[in-house]
Amino acid sequence: MRKVFHVRIVGILLWMCVWVCCNGEGEYVLYKDPKQRVSDRVTDLLGRMTLEEKIGQMVQIDRSVATVNIMRDYFIGSVLSGGGSAPLPEATAQNWVDMINEYQKGALASRLGIPMIYGIDAVHGHNNVYNATIFPHNVGLGATRDPDLVKRIGAATAVEVRATGIPYTFAPCIAVCRDPRWGRCYESYSEDHKVVEDMTDVILGLQGEPPSNYKHGVPFVGGKDKVAACAKHYVGDGGTTRGINENNTVTDLHGLLSVHMPAYADAIYKGVSTVMVSYSSWNGEKMHANTELITGYLKGTLKFKGFVISDWQGVDKISTPPHTHYTASVRAAIQAGIDMVMVPFNFTEFVNDLTSLVKNKVIPITRIDDAVKRILLVKFTMGLFENPIADYSFSNELGSQAHRDLAREAVRKSLVLLKNGNKTNPMLPLPRKTSKILVAGTHADNLGYQCGGWTITWQGTSGNKNTRGTTVLGAVKSAVDQSTEVVFRENPDAEFIKSNNFAYAIIVVGEPPYAETAGDSGKLTMMDPGPAIVTSTCQAVKCVVVVISGRPLVMEPYVASIEALVAAWLPGTEGQGISDALFGDHGFSGKLPVTWFRNMEQLPMSYGDSHYDPLFAYGSGLETESVASIVARSTSASAASTKPCLITVIVSATFCLFLFPRYHHHHSTVNFRFDFTTETDKNLTFLNFVPNYEWKDQPEATLLIIDLPGANEGTGDHIKHVKS
Repeated sequence: MRKVFHVRIVGILLWMCVWVCCNGEGEYVLYKDPKQRVSDRVTDLLGRMTLEEKIGQMVQIDRSVATVNIMRDYFIGSVLSGGGSAPLPEATAQNWVDMINEYQKGALASRLGIPMIYGIDAVHGHNNVYNATIFPHNVGLGATRDPDLVKRIGAATAVEVRATGIPYTFAPCIAVCRDPRWGRCYESYSEDHKVVEDMTDVILGLQGEPPSNYKHGVPFVGGKDKVAACAKHYVGDGGTTRGINENNTVTDLHGLLSVHMPAYADAIYKGVSTVMVSYSSWNGEKMHANTELITGYLKGTLKFKGFVISDWQGVDKISTPPHTHYTASVRAAIQAGIDMVMVPFNFTEFVNDLTSLVKNKVIPITRIDDAVKRILLVKFTMGLFENPIADYSFSNELGSQAHRDLAREAVRKSLVLLKNGNKTNPMLPLPRKTSKILVAGTHADNLGYQCGGWTITWQGTSGNKNTRGTTVLGAVKSAVDQSTEVVFRENPDAEFIKSNNFAYAIIVVGEPPYAETAGDSGKLTMMDPGPAIVTSTCQAVKCVVVVISGRPLVMEPYVASIEALVAAWLPGTEGQGISDALFGDHGFSGKLPVTWFRNMEQLPMSYGDSHYDPLFAYGSGLETESVASIVARSTSASAASTKPCLITVIVSATFCLFLFPRYHHHHSTVNFRFDFTTETDKNLTFLNFVPNYEWKDQPEATLLIIDLPGANEGTGDHIKHVKS
């Protein structure tokens, strides 16, 4: 009986294999056979396609205009969600999967059953999706100088993207931002192309790592938990004049190839599947129409075998005003080497124009065949023909704790400490246990500001209701001792600050969210009332200022009054990463990925420029140790020493004052144990004493003042043993 059962199962599997690899008439179809070489499958399928089917594969439309019938009747090759384009507000992973599968069923119902590929901008996590993990934007990741970290972030992002049924992300952006006035500077890892090159390891996380014998330049996607990646925006978008988005990059070929091109060579070497073309121009020529750089250099010199995709309505923008002379723009873009066009709405106009251009022999069919071969190559490589329908198998990965922990790690590693008191009196790390602290500023309790643009919506949002995460205020409240009172006032006045006698203040200020052209700025200042908050608060109480921004801002007028200054970039949903560093659970280690200018008149200014005179130079960043490291090192040194620590102590009726002979690192949460006897006949001893204390640094010594009501008076006493 068992043998018969096994025979039946084998028979069913064989029948399914024959059905999958055959057409409706029982004929064997090579392109449907996963055992065949990808190149042979591509050739076989291409040979069966009509012109209409080929052009359909070159079309990408927005989900808002997609229907099952449109997918089937126009042979649509791809669908996307633009910024903020979702099935419904707070859509679940299952909602996304169900929507995408409906579109896919339409594509599979076409004559040849070619699956469509769904794309989305998952540029700092799966940022379009409610409850997804939002990682720091690229500028913050550049500050970490940690390629392995971004690789792990890429892998986590891929799984969350797959959780919603999506196999393709328009990431990473590998622009080299040379002017912070550009509204997309936070999408760039650094002004240094070498850092950007290193960060292309994110592709290995998104797509998987190609085997050692894999042919370089050929797309690679390694499994159902990986996605096709997209290197963008080719090329020079970070070097436009005055940092104006979609503007002209003026540089010679050497400048283009040495600064803006290297990361593309790295991305192609690592198997990136697609490349997106920039809206910008190079020396006056629109990139979307640049045959020399797309066909000649990208596909020729760099031997890129994946497909080249336009940006959103990028073909329309070849002309000025956009969409004038549209047929000529279509011709220029396709002949330049663009393979898939992000239309995204008026797709019938594009289809009709391109069809006419081919039929009238203006564009050769060989150019169309090249485009479609590249698109099919990516689809076959990623297993889309074998697994076109998404399921719910990864739905629990969306916003998982493991991914949030990774984001928290990324946040703390991205923080750049620009000022920390003076050398002998650092403010950070902060003590957890004190009487009362102030948290202030426009960005202290605003998750939308903390995440920045490209979060849930295209331009980003304000407030705490659009996705799930932890604000800086929430993180601080969780980090301090239970006895410490945390007072939040977004814009406190001077009288309020003075009357409350705060131990210190944490001020969180920065920019509002923005994306692309809306972020172009000729001012680069904190949003109001940020400057006033910093000025009034830091004059009244010791303060640490945390700047939430996608780029350097004007800070020189305020630096003198600020005790500690932290660049936190756009950290995303996991605000605990900031408190981890502020309170010493982890040390600061980030380095500036961009130059922090003094004033706007200096811009553009990058390291190596002859007029280089920054407020904080590229690569700057103070380092601190974690409290645990300090204690471990102190304990180790104490254990190795055979000499007792002699410290002068003055005891009064209300306090003890300990005079250390040299600077002693003290800003940490440590339970001090003092075992000592006085040289008087009173033999006063304190054991396991955990005091309320205050440190005061002096040029020749460090003072520890302990509140000690009822203590015996005396002078000249010495501690014989100190343990911490």
